[in-house]
Amino acid sequence: MASAAILSFQPELPQVLPTIHGNTDYRDFRDQLLRIDQLLLATGLEEKLVRSDLERWSAAAEEELTPSAQQYRQLHSRRALRCTIARLLLKEDYRGFASRLADSALLQYFCGVSRVDLIKVPSKSTLQRDSSLWPESEIRAAIYELLSCGVATPQKIHLPQALDLESAFLDTTCLEANIHYPVDWVLLRDATRTLVKAIQLIRTHGLKHRMPAPETFLTRINTLCMAMTQRARTQSDSLRQRKRTLRQMDRVVGTVRSHARRYHTVLDQRWQETDLTRPQAEQVLRRMDRVLKQLPQARQQARQRILKGEAVPNEKKILSLYEPDVHVIVRRKAGVEVEFGNTLLLAESSQGLIMDWELFQKSAPADSLLLPRSIGRMEEAYGQKIKAVGADRGFDSQVNQDGLAQEKIYNGVCPRNPRQLRQRKSQWKFKRLQRRRAQTEGRIAILKNTLGAGTMRSKGFASRNATVTWTVLVHNLWVLVRLQRRQPKEMQAEAA
Repeated sequence: MASAAILSFQPELPQVLPTIHGNTDYRDFRDQLLRIDQLLLATGLEEKLVRSDLERWSAAAEEELTPSAQQYRQLHSRRALRCTIARLLLKEDYRGFASRLADSALLQYFCGVSRVDLIKVPSKSTLQRDSSLWPESEIRAAIYELLSCGVATPQKIHLPQALDLESAFLDTTCLEANIHYPVDWVLLRDATRTLVKAIQLIRTHGLKHRMPAPETFLTRINTLCMAMTQRARTQSDSLRQRKRTLRQMDRVVGTVRSHARRYHTVLDQRWQETDLTRPQAEQVLRRMDRVLKQLPQARQQARQRILKGEAVPNEKKILSLYEPDVHVIVRRKAGVEVEFGNTLLLAESSQGLIMDWELFQKSAPADSLLLPRSIGRMEEAYGQKIKAVGADRGFDSQVNQDGLAQEKIYNGVCPRNPRQLRQRKSQWKFKRLQRRRAQTEGRIAILKNTLGAGTMRSKGFASRNATVTWTVLVHNLWVLVRLQRRQPKEMQAEAA
């Protein structure tokens, strides 16, 4: 088996970047990408990730690897890393970024696809596969090493001073899932649409069973959904009309469920009669299984809430047929009483770098229980002690106060007790940490809105968790570039 060591080779000659005058935004973006390119090389982050991918790839190979094949894999890994960073930095989807990459000489240069003779850019499907080339744990470890490099050797990445990772500011937010508002009868519409589309696909490939035209069920369920919406707006007899409409929807869903189960059996037993491969057939079967298994509970949930008028506990409630790891998160914030998604914990440094993060698949514990585990992760990851912590009153508890005092960490957490709060306000350090802690809300907005973590379309918790970690990496690279720009002019001249 071939060695996983990085091979040296002559790189392809890239095209010369054009000189653009009169556009400050373009020059700033170009400078940003070139500085990120320097960070990836100077910190060894790119080499580390390419080597880890090469090791997995060579271990899975069944035959002897040639140097040319290893060289191609190295180039592929490097391109995958840079394309993912650039795509998240631009907040583009896969299709949009593939088109933009084909049209931008700057992005081609950064992503390593620029050549004098031929430019070949990856497709949207390749970009999607490349984004999952590394597991989340390896991207997390690379972020830890990136920040540790900024502490130990700041001159290597042209920082005016070492990074300050001794103070941490914590907060939690809701990372909203890409789902519509979870109305009970809308779940019945979603189930009908998914099953009917699967039936249409099976019939298109030549397997048919006696049933009415599948399109009629879509027409009927859409008509009933519009009727249900109108029933909610009427003042007189609305409840009785809503119950009547729901019973009609339930009968349509029951009929579609029976047809879908028969087509599921037909496809499973007679897939050889179609032009589908077995993996393609299994993909359709899994799509139908996911809805068929949840449909009885979704129907019972709608009957219980609308017909009986009974509440359904949050832990037993289906919010989406396609995202099982989504929860009801009561935030009680202005304009948003309740959100649907997963709780995200963030800890940032005084310089705005994200030091620690955790996305919870299940319902998150109370904020006060998250403080010790976050501090422990940060001290283990960076090999240095946290000296001060700032957070809102949700992180305060007597256990945390005693623990911080025992570890000799300055407690900048806002206390819940009003008497303690009045006493702490007289301390200048506490006031400074609380003022700085308020900026963490802005950091959350940057991560969710500017870099796109709050609007991502990743499906499944594992994919969302990996996207969050990638976004943290891009965010920290973006902040390090901004810190480089703040250095004095004499240090910039010396670095050049």
